[in-house]
Amino acid sequence: MAGGLTDETAVTLRGADSDTVRSALETGESLPGTRGFAGEIDGHLVRDVLGRQPLFFDGDDPDKWAFDRATLTDPTPLSAGHVVEPDGGQREVWSLPTPVAHDGPAAVTGLGEAIDASLGSVESDGLAIAFSGGIDSALLAARLDAPLYVAGFPDSHDVKAARESARLLGREVRVVELDHDALVETVPPVVRATGRTNTMDVEIALPLYLVARRAAADGFDRLAVGQGADELFGGYAKVARAPEDPRVEADTVRCARREILGSVPAQLERDVLALRGAGVEPVAPLLDDRVVEAGLALSGRLLVSDRGERKYALRLSAREWLPDRITFREKKALQYGTLVARELDRLARQAGFKRRMDDHVGQYIESLVE
Repeated sequence: MAGGLTDETAVTLRGADSDTVRSALETGESLPGTRGFAGEIDGHLVRDVLGRQPLFFDGDDPDKWAFDRATLTDPTPLSAGHVVEPDGGQREVWSLPTPVAHDGPAAVTGLGEAIDASLGSVESDGLAIAFSGGIDSALLAARLDAPLYVAGFPDSHDVKAARESARLLGREVRVVELDHDALVETVPPVVRATGRTNTMDVEIALPLYLVARRAAADGFDRLAVGQGADELFGGYAKVARAPEDPRVEADTVRCARREILGSVPAQLERDVLALRGAGVEPVAPLLDDRVVEAGLALSGRLLVSDRGERKYALRLSAREWLPDRITFREKKALQYGTLVARELDRLARQAGFKRRMDDHVGQYIESLVE
């Protein structure tokens, strides 16, 4: 694999120093104190256990690899937690630990300390914050000295929530107001950056891309995001309803959370590539190894309370920094909170792609990039 980097830069390892990665390879330590890493080291391609840094090799020529999929003829993602050996074979070297479940105040305190340490280590130079007004981004806003940005249609939930939460925190938020022209113009660059045309991925990546593009235009080159919190802390209804929910196979809340964490690498690949395509480097403090380790140790009742409160431990720990009106606010998924999903559907129907058609929004997206 040596010499196979196809990016324009000479960087061969992102997210960690060589000594840290070498040690993790030798010991099998899956959470060695980073926010994720990927690249080449000692003739091996590596990607961390949660896939927080995307990495691709060329299916037509495995000796070629890149951080940016667009530079390869046949980009194939390296699986999270795997290495590619010099002979081209993939091998899993890291898997997430399964710590004993911890309950009660000490577990919540430990989580708060991990979040505090992670946020305290984030440099503010060149940093902006993607801010939707929910608990995840509000934690970033409460601790980081950086401007806040939200994207959405003027009457969207996210714009309203961001304005209210910013007021409660004594902050101002810069609103990237969306319209139909912005969506139509942004679909092609989002598809080019992510390599994806399926409806949900595009709906999620669009507002991320537009926030990042505005922040980059304002002179910022890093964007703090709250990615990973829903997956790590039990934010999904299907996790809260395990084992009754047919969308998960697990028979407990804790196991369902573990199952959902398996989707993180593919989601982060989409989000990181979209943000980089817009001109910023993402920073995800809630996916710091320290936070992940503390989150994995939470009991099922600290993921989802006896009353059905999701992300329960995160909410309890966040009360140190946030008012309850933010801490216990329910958050809509990005594509719905910004109204991007609704308006893409509207645009598709206006363009003749009716709902009776199979995946009518996906067909409309394809038409915009043909």
